[in-house]
Amino acid sequence: MDKTTMKLRGVNLGSWLVLEKWMVPSLFEGLQATDETTWCAEMGPRAAERLRAHWNSFITREDFRWIAGHGLNAVRIPVGHWIFGPDYPYHPKYGDNRHPFVTGGIEVLDRAMDWAQEFDLRVVLDLHAAPGCQNGFDNGGIKDVCEWHTKAEYREHSLAVLERLAERYRDHPALHAIEVLNEPRWDVPTDYIKAYYLDAYERIRRHCPPERVAVVFHDGFRSFREFLGFMQPPHYQNVIFDIHRYQCFERCDIDADIHAHLRKSAGDWKDEADAIITELGLPTICGEWSLGLDLKVVSLWAEGPFNHALENMDQFQQNVASRGYADAQLLTFEKYQGWFFWSYRTETTPAWSLRSSVERDWLPSSFA
Repeated sequence: MDKTTMKLRGVNLGSWLVLEKWMVPSLFEGLQATDETTWCAEMGPRAAERLRAHWNSFITREDFRWIAGHGLNAVRIPVGHWIFGPDYPYHPKYGDNRHPFVTGGIEVLDRAMDWAQEFDLRVVLDLHAAPGCQNGFDNGGIKDVCEWHTKAEYREHSLAVLERLAERYRDHPALHAIEVLNEPRWDVPTDYIKAYYLDAYERIRRHCPPERVAVVFHDGFRSFREFLGFMQPPHYQNVIFDIHRYQCFERCDIDADIHAHLRKSAGDWKDEADAIITELGLPTICGEWSLGLDLKVVSLWAEGPFNHALENMDQFQQNVASRGYADAQLLTFEKYQGWFFWSYRTETTPAWSLRSSVERDWLPSSFA
């Protein structure tokens, strides 16, 4: 199959190589930490043993087997800028430890790549947490800090990590794409993001030809129309545009009933998909989506009220609503080049766990 036109149906392996507190609260119990940076800084010498145990247990070879066995063909693997070890710029959140992050993640990623190859899964490697943090979210590595775009050394280290990933896995059969930065925040200047994306493309292309590996960039929470004419062929080849779509973070969505969520999924988002496909000139994926409608379980520190569409339903109604919401989203996202559910596993809520959602019959038992 032509790798540049392959339909991707996949799942994110979130909170594995980049911790998110709401997904794995057991790791954060008794700590003040809110993200991987402050977790490592607070844990200190205890961090290595605890985190390596998490790496070895949270996602295993059997999970790759399960993913492939249910007809999915791809995984998106978030990584932090510290994946190669202590060559990253200092940030004050590190405290007295110049290099707080646990080493050994790259060997876990090596293993994951080989498991993906074994089970014929394609891998999108995603720079999820950049130095200085690109979005101020816990998933960016440092909650409430968004300084990635303020220092040249942060930008350069991000590019260097992308190039090292490209060089390391250039010949690996499982590598499908490299995503150059996850969710840069809406107030990071568009021109700065675009210039970074262009440089990232060139750095990756030093090692990975377009017929083998795609380069993915995220919309940065802004209209796709801000990227019209951007990274077009013939100079730029095998470039993929990434959008993330959720309905639990904005008050208008939180206050909506299930029928409004279905209309947005099958109506508004379908219209958006048609517009992107018609106007943008780049293949597009929905790199993150979920069945989550309850903000409280996602952001353990968010301010309420925590109302949501399913709260007054009995179990039967919740199951019907969840299946309907899943199907409405899938029908829309199938219009794109592909999609990746967030995420494969959580400790907290089944609506954010593909495996739990399949086991509860909210999602199909086979995606083939």
